[in-house]
Amino acid sequence: MILVAPSILSANFSQLGKDINKAEESGADWLHIDVMDGHFVPNLTIGPQVVADIRPITNLILDVHLMIEKPERLIPAFCEAGADLITVHSETCPHLHRTIYQIKEKGVMAGVAINPSTPIVMIENILSDLDLVLVMSVNPGFGGQKFIPGAVSKVAALKNKLAEQGISAYLQVDGGINAQTGLEVVKAGCNVLVAGSYIFKSSDISQAINSLHQLG
Repeated sequence: MILVAPSILSANFSQLGKDINKAEESGADWLHIDVMDGHFVPNLTIGPQVVADIRPITNLILDVHLMIEKPERLIPAFCEAGADLITVHSETCPHLHRTIYQIKEKGVMAGVAINPSTPIVMIENILSDLDLVLVMSVNPGFGGQKFIPGAVSKVAALKNKLAEQGISAYLQVDGGINAQTGLEVVKAGCNVLVAGSYIFKSSDISQAINSLHQLG
């Protein structure tokens, strides 16, 4: 089964609640929330208060992606705000094991993301502790970017590593996802698709979400 996580980075923030409700009614499984600090990535987005405001209006899993430096400072606030899953970047965490367990100790699922230029060897020793692995198929920071094809082989390699170790973590891909690129990464082993522009900029959100569900 393929799970679809619309990214609110591409939603209309003047009617964010309405867009979220529309995505949920259209069959979305999770809601992907991109948090950027203007340091690790060259963009600035939202903080814990927005997550807290979203929590009461949806039953979707809130999948919070922290593209920030020193994520350990804000993990407690995002947990308290209602995040169901928090993903940090391996590139920002010198003590990755500690950070993952900081999340887990709050009763929240924990994930690790890797950028397009980051080899999977950087997270091999932490795989058994994860609920999710996120492969970035664009360089993080902005929505609407073009899919980087090298992500496909990285997904396949990670799928093999997870299978070899008997790990049932979700394998998620984020960046430039549409029906065509989604099919490529699903064939490689991805089971959670993050899509922003493809869903929220679509004239038919329900059809866009359904087209991704059907890839599995």
